[in-house]
Amino acid sequence: MPRLQPPPAERLKAVLESLLFVAQGPVDVGVLARVLRVETGQVEETVESLAAECHERGIRILRDGRYVQMVTDPEAAPYVERLLGMDHQQRLSHAALEALAIIAYRQPITRAAIDAIRGVNSDRAVGTLIARGLVEEVGRAATPGHPALLGTTVRFLEHFGLESPQDLPPLPQEDRPGPEGEKP
Repeated sequence: MPRLQPPPAERLKAVLESLLFVAQGPVDVGVLARVLRVETGQVEETVESLAAECHERGIRILRDGRYVQMVTDPEAAPYVERLLGMDHQQRLSHAALEALAIIAYRQPITRAAIDAIRGVNSDRAVGTLIARGLVEEVGRAATPGHPALLGTTVRFLEHFGLESPQDLPPLPQEDRPGPEGEKP
C-alpha cells in the first residue's frame, strides 16, 4: 500500500472538515496534523479559517486548548434535540449550576475549593456534572494528597453555545477575586 500523502493545499480545509465530521468527539490538533501529514501550525490556521466559515452555517467548530470538535449551531439545539428524542432531558439543579459556574470560571479547581466557595459539600453536584460530561478531571494539584483538578469539557462548550472557555461572559467587577483570591 503506498504511503498516504498530505492533501493538496486547496483541499486541506475540506479534508479537515471531513475528519471533524466523522470524529466521535474532540480531536487533538497534533493528531489531526499527523493524520493529514502537515505541520501543526497549518492545521491551526485551517481550523481558524474553517471556524470563521462555519458561522454562516448550521455547524460550529469548538476549540478547547489543543482540542477541536465540530458541533451543531447552538441555535439549532432545540430542533436537534427533538429530532434525537432528547427534548425532555432533566435540567441541572441549582447546586449543580452553582458548582458548574465555579468550575467554569476558576478552572482548574479542586472539589475542596468548590466546597469552600459554596460553603457546602459539592460532591453530589460535581458527580452530576461529571456524569453529564460537562466536567472532567484535568490533572492533579501539586498539594498534599494530590487532589483532582476539575475543568469543563467540550460538551460544556457545546451545551452552552461557546466556542472556547474564553467566550464565557465576564464576571461583574465586584465578583472577581483579588490578588490573594479575595474579593476587592
